[in-house]
Amino acid sequence: MATIDEDLSALERDIRQLKIEYDMYFGGGRKRPPTEIEWRIDLIVKRYGERGGEMKFGQRFRFGNLSQTYAKYKDIFRKRLAQREEGKVQRHFGAAAKAIEAERAKAAAAAGSTEAAKVFRVVCTEPEKEPDKVEKLYEAFVRAKQEAGEAMGKMTHAGFNEFVRKKTKDLQKQKNCHEVEYVIETVDGQVKLKALVKS
Repeated sequence: MATIDEDLSALERDIRQLKIEYDMYFGGGRKRPPTEIEWRIDLIVKRYGERGGEMKFGQRFRFGNLSQTYAKYKDIFRKRLAQREEGKVQRHFGAAAKAIEAERAKAAAAAGSTEAAKVFRVVCTEPEKEPDKVEKLYEAFVRAKQEAGEAMGKMTHAGFNEFVRKKTKDLQKQKNCHEVEYVIETVDGQVKLKALVKS
């Protein structure tokens, strides 16, 4: 059985993933809202909402923050879903709208270097001591993959963390460098993750 801290970490990951998947849904990258993640989050929130007395002060504080973040997101998602439902009248133009979006995507891809926002960079020295950096890199990688319509394949969250840790150590050893810069960019609709030697 998972510990309270493990459950809270899972809750934090699920809330982040929920936001990513809802953004995809509203952006047209998903056909249905991510109800399975929402259901999982609701279960943990309900469980610990009733068992607050079992948590230490730090755990209660963390749970409170996560619950507030989730409640805030839920409110935003609910409003956006309502707006989407109210926009049913315009659904007759769905095919035309999709065609326009496709043209925009093509134009953006053709623009290439002007898509600066599509490039994500982070510099690592000791990934195991920089979990926030690695987490942001992972989120950017997942988001880029989803936007490009690419599957994650066998790459898991833990596997990605291990890859960054090992790659950083290998490059530091081979190139005698201190910093390694990871760059995520989308080229011709394909997501690339590069590791560059800094200094």
